[in-house]
Amino acid sequence: MQTGKILVAQGGGPTAVINQSMVGIVMEARRFPQIGRVYGALHGVRGIVNEEFVDLTQETQGNLENVAKTASSALGSTRDKPDLAYCQDIFKVLRAHEIEHFFYIGGNDSSDTVRIVSEQAQAANYPLCCIHVPKTIDNDLVGSDHTPGFPSAARFVAQAFAGANLDNIALPGVYIAVVMGRHAGFLTAASAMGRKFPDDGPHLIYMPERTFILDEFLAEVSAVMKRLGRCVVAVSEGIHDSSGTAIASLLNKEVEHDAHGNVQLSGTGALADLLCQEIKTRLKLSRVRGDTLGYLQRSFMGCVSDVDQREAREVGERAVQLALWGGQSGSVAIRRTGSYAVDYMLLPLQAVAGKTRVMEDEFISTTGTDVTEAFRLYMQPLLGSDMPEAYRLRYNRVAKVLKP
Repeated sequence: MQTGKILVAQGGGPTAVINQSMVGIVMEARRFPQIGRVYGALHGVRGIVNEEFVDLTQETQGNLENVAKTASSALGSTRDKPDLAYCQDIFKVLRAHEIEHFFYIGGNDSSDTVRIVSEQAQAANYPLCCIHVPKTIDNDLVGSDHTPGFPSAARFVAQAFAGANLDNIALPGVYIAVVMGRHAGFLTAASAMGRKFPDDGPHLIYMPERTFILDEFLAEVSAVMKRLGRCVVAVSEGIHDSSGTAIASLLNKEVEHDAHGNVQLSGTGALADLLCQEIKTRLKLSRVRGDTLGYLQRSFMGCVSDVDQREAREVGERAVQLALWGGQSGSVAIRRTGSYAVDYMLLPLQAVAGKTRVMEDEFISTTGTDVTEAFRLYMQPLLGSDMPEAYRLRYNRVAKVLKP
């Protein structure tokens, strides 16, 4: 009789392809005769401690495939960041339900949760295999070439800025858009991937890997305006001064904080508004507009990368294979090979948990306000096929008659 039980959960911010990983786990687990049940926890670790499970074994293949192509977290997610006591409660529930394999799809915090739960199981001599399945639009997991969810979000950002650039050509002025990324600037840097012509925006890109100096920012915007008569700017929500203090909190004294005590960056348009106000006031420019891409970039269904879809599915499938064939706990990592292909390997949880990857220096221009060709080569295959392109009229001008 089948007795093996698997539990899968999703944590952190949703993505456009996280359900591919979940379905990959479920479908691949069904191929192993020793697996009797595949459970899903509703709303991540919070659902585990509250024993809010659903039996995914009873889902039809057709419905699972439809869910896989749907954005956001089908099982629901959570922003809970478990400490030791919380993880001990998680382990108690897993043990009570005789779970033998625990798969947690998430980012940095999720990997640390998996590490602590795995250590609890080892201390209790309980045979629990714990696998962290990578996911984050920030692309900030250590040990991976890139993470599922990032390519689709990057595709959205690139297309959003390509559209904003076209708008800015038609009605020139200063346009600023704030992109997610507290510590890593990968997603903001992806704004450059929509450029086609030499004068295309974004003309300035500000990433958290470099110190942000307001006076220099204003001077750079002014210089672009003098050169082109317009300026498109991409700004990471995590830009900070030399002390590491978020610019959002420096310009706005009434900032909100999230559940972890961090300055609330994603759920507000304050940074864009404040930077626009600085430009209007100090540069005396009138046509200045700002947007915050916010949650739109996470689960947007209109421009999902086909490469991201495929790899998100494969990391789920590979996680099950590594767990059931190898019996080891760990974190699945994507490694790039050849001109563009990927392989999957299992890293020790300690090598990934709680660590943050930032953009490599080779990806950031010497000015600190743009990306390099190395970054463009890194990004290009991740965006998938059929990226839309913008075209321009050639402006074959007719000679003036009244005002020669």
